[in-house]
Amino acid sequence: MPLADPDLSGSTAFITGTTRGIGKQLALALADHGCNIVSTGKTTDDDDSELAGSIEQTAREVRERGPEALALELDLRDEDRVDEVVEEAIDRFGEVDIVINNASAIQLANVADLPADRFDLLTDVNVRGTHLVAHAFADHLADLDEAWLLTNAPPVTTDRSPGKAPYAWSKLGMSFVTLSLAEELASDDVGCNTFWPVTTIDTRATRYFGLGTEDDWRTPEVVSDAVLEILARDPAECTGESFYDEELLREAGVTDFSEYNLTEGDPAPMSARLFAPEFEREW
Repeated sequence: MPLADPDLSGSTAFITGTTRGIGKQLALALADHGCNIVSTGKTTDDDDSELAGSIEQTAREVRERGPEALALELDLRDEDRVDEVVEEAIDRFGEVDIVINNASAIQLANVADLPADRFDLLTDVNVRGTHLVAHAFADHLADLDEAWLLTNAPPVTTDRSPGKAPYAWSKLGMSFVTLSLAEELASDDVGCNTFWPVTTIDTRATRYFGLGTEDDWRTPEVVSDAVLEILARDPAECTGESFYDEELLREAGVTDFSEYNLTEGDPAPMSARLFAPEFEREW
């Protein structure tokens, strides 16, 4: 069975954290289906950084695929700036019907080992940032005939996460905000859902924090293919759900995930088990 091939021409997606990794892949995958992209993040062409990627570079690669793109520098901790870029995106494109909260901060640490400023960073970027973006877009999305708000965050399956509680709290908070918004916008045909990879994804953060080896990772394409499966559905019917990428792709008929793996063999479900230690695949 072929994967979903939604026609996103005429749509515009606002995506946070598009400089590299999952966010950039989401931008390019949606652009391949005709979607205009608002590329946001902190790294710009003008930064003196050794890190590869920038919001402008992602925008250029989107334009090479045909759709329009707008690059806007954004620090999710800055409420005024969030409001400014949302307004600028809507002014530029008229309608923004897909909003994806992808950007987040990560630090896995015990409560005793994490200083308050790092806790504040996790909370401000992840939970508060998701709220600020959702708050800024909520009325606009509700006024559209159909729209989506998706968040890169795990299902809420636990009330504790020893060894990584501050990070887990912040990621689960992203889900809580998104799923609550699904109820608040239930009558407005806005599909509010979360998506989360079963395995760890090969990103700069994964490598920097040493979260396994290449045997444990998949490429960001597994996530973007799963998101396209969501976007092929009816947002009025598909809302208030927490999806794992593997489950979405299995429903689409995928039985062989090797094209997403960095090495031979099936990576363990490390990402799912960050928040659901008892997680087991159903196949």
